[in-house]
Amino acid sequence: FYHMDLYGSKERFDIFPKELTGQEDRSLGDTRKESALSSEKFQRSQEAGYDLEKEVAELAKMYGLDEDREKELELLGGHLEMVESRWPPARTEKAGSQGSIYNASKSSSPMKDQSQSTKQQGLPGEASQDEEENKARAEDKAESHIGSGEGLSSSGMSDEWNSQAVSEEEAADVFCSTCKMPIRAFDKLFGEHKDHEVAQLPSAVESEKEEIHKNMCKLEEQIAQVENFASHLEEIFITVEENFGRQEQNFEVHYNDAVQVLAQKYEEQLEALGEEKRQKLEALYGQLVSCGEHLDTCKELTDTTQELYLENDKANFMKVKSFNWQGPLEEFLKKEVDLELSTLPDFEERVIDFSEVEQLMNSINTIPAPCAPVINPQAPNTATGTSLRVCWGLFSDDTVECYQLCYKPVSNERSSDEQAEHTLKVKETYCTITNLLPNTQYEFWVSALNASGISPPSERTVYVTAPSPPTIKNKKIRSCENAALVCWESRDMNPVDSYTVELSKLTDEENGDTITESIVGIPNCEVLIHLQPTQSYRICIRALNLGGSSERSEPVLIHTTGTYFCLNEDTAHPLLAILDDGFTIACDELENPECDLPVYDNSFTRCIGILGSLIPFPGKHYWEVEVEEDTEYRIGVAFENTPRHGYLGANNSSWCMRHIITPSRHKYEFLHSGMTPDIRITIPPRRIGILLDYENCRLSFFNADIAQHLYAFNSHFQHYVHPCFALETPGILRIHTGIAIPPWTAL
Repeated sequence: FYHMDLYGSKERFDIFPKELTGQEDRSLGDTRKESALSSEKFQRSQEAGYDLEKEVAELAKMYGLDEDREKELELLGGHLEMVESRWPPARTEKAGSQGSIYNASKSSSPMKDQSQSTKQQGLPGEASQDEEENKARAEDKAESHIGSGEGLSSSGMSDEWNSQAVSEEEAADVFCSTCKMPIRAFDKLFGEHKDHEVAQLPSAVESEKEEIHKNMCKLEEQIAQVENFASHLEEIFITVEENFGRQEQNFEVHYNDAVQVLAQKYEEQLEALGEEKRQKLEALYGQLVSCGEHLDTCKELTDTTQELYLENDKANFMKVKSFNWQGPLEEFLKKEVDLELSTLPDFEERVIDFSEVEQLMNSINTIPAPCAPVINPQAPNTATGTSLRVCWGLFSDDTVECYQLCYKPVSNERSSDEQAEHTLKVKETYCTITNLLPNTQYEFWVSALNASGISPPSERTVYVTAPSPPTIKNKKIRSCENAALVCWESRDMNPVDSYTVELSKLTDEENGDTITESIVGIPNCEVLIHLQPTQSYRICIRALNLGGSSERSEPVLIHTTGTYFCLNEDTAHPLLAILDDGFTIACDELENPECDLPVYDNSFTRCIGILGSLIPFPGKHYWEVEVEEDTEYRIGVAFENTPRHGYLGANNSSWCMRHIITPSRHKYEFLHSGMTPDIRITIPPRRIGILLDYENCRLSFFNADIAQHLYAFNSHFQHYVHPCFALETPGILRIHTGIAIPPWTAL
């Protein structure tokens, strides 16, 4: 295997031995001749359609290149595209050959020009030498033709191989992991990368892209970290400025306090010193005055003595001495003269108490008073009916020993400022306050304390306790086979946000503690609940506000075996009594139905009757009334607006069955708007069943004891109705609710 770069390249002249020096001129001529022949042959090849592809194939076969290609195909296996890129098609070889011939002819033209310029510059005496050279060129013409043909072929093959090498460099399809550079598969098999680890170029590119992506992500993370750190540095910078300002203010305040204390001490000591000076001077002045008086007395006595001493009359001398001079002189001489100083000139040494100043000076080196804390808004569901959990924060680096939490109830009255304030001291930034009133708003504020003082109070924040458990109105509960209407009332003065109804289905295995359903967000104090027939439910109510949920109310049991309602006491006539069971009505006297007993606005005034609770459920509803044979009564249904001053059944808003006793028989009437059909009932019923069918617009009466149908009103009820009951003679009516509809009512 021979490297084709040796053929047709410039280095081939170094391989072949150089000719003798005497033949240099001939070589120049041969070169010019070869150039001319090459250009001539190139022109002939273009004119005659010279097939370079065929010539290249013959040369490849001559030098064994076809065998090398077959060997390479066997080594590379399926890399057919790679091999075809190394062996370009014949059209490319032909173009490369033509290009190499053109380049060879072009490169030979400067040599020809050089020889021509040399010939023109020669002397006339050298004409004979030129003729000899021409003859020699003519003799070697045949050899030159053959040599030029071989040189053309070798030059064409060399240029073809060079173009092939360039294309192979551009077609690198593997990546050398050792050298970190793309290479050709051929170089891996036979070149310097034979023992290196390689990978497919697409996978290497993907790997490098992934690595670049990871590095970019790391750079982005570092950028984010640096930006966050820079932001943190800015915050620290601002904090340092704020702390410096506070510390500077703290120093100024403490130094001013210390200077003020020193000035006060100075004034006090100076005043005390002046007072001592005044006392000393007053004492010395008094002693000086006393000395002056004593000297005056002495001088006076001396003058008198001298005069007496100069007296010549002896009798007069003795007389004056005995009466005028002897007494005062002796009295003066008896007095003791105080010649000691009443006060010393030295002042008392005073010790100034600097303890307060030292305390102030020492406090300068300690921490400043903290900033005001910030109370957090109330979090939902963090309160009970009697307790609140209050949280706050201190958004500074101040040192705090404890917190002082103050609170008071919020009142809409004008005397809210006079509400008692409560104060607590806590160590943490939270506190649970107990013994509070349910569903009550409280106002909280907090201050921070340390050795230097107390901070300003925080902004005041209002918290509210959870409500009290509601109270279910048992007498206003109404139910049927598939629904129930539950009413309750709140025990708090302040309104609540909503209510939640929790119901549990009771079975033999369960005790009702498991919540099977919850109805939330009820704004009013009543709710209509859809239930399943022939079941028992335990129902509780919770009240909710921002603080949280109240405790469960006292539970009530609801059975969906039939229709259940209560009697509305507000509609009862004053003479009508409701017994303790709540479902038995009685009347003892009827002598004066229009009596002067207190009457409610919604009470019956003429008919001794009462209404039951409204039945607001569609479908069928059944209840029974137990009567006595000798009692006159009216039973049925009526609208809410039925007249209270009239009788049941005498208007178009009520439908009822009436029983009266005549001298001859028991008479039964079925009244609506005062009209009744002529119906005779032979067996007086003792237990009357009433079936209200909203859907079929029918009100039916039955003798429940014998399952006998008595009568049915067919009327379109535009509104929901109330059961109604009335007594026309003293007696008792017993009402039974929650009874399943008997099957014989459908017959």
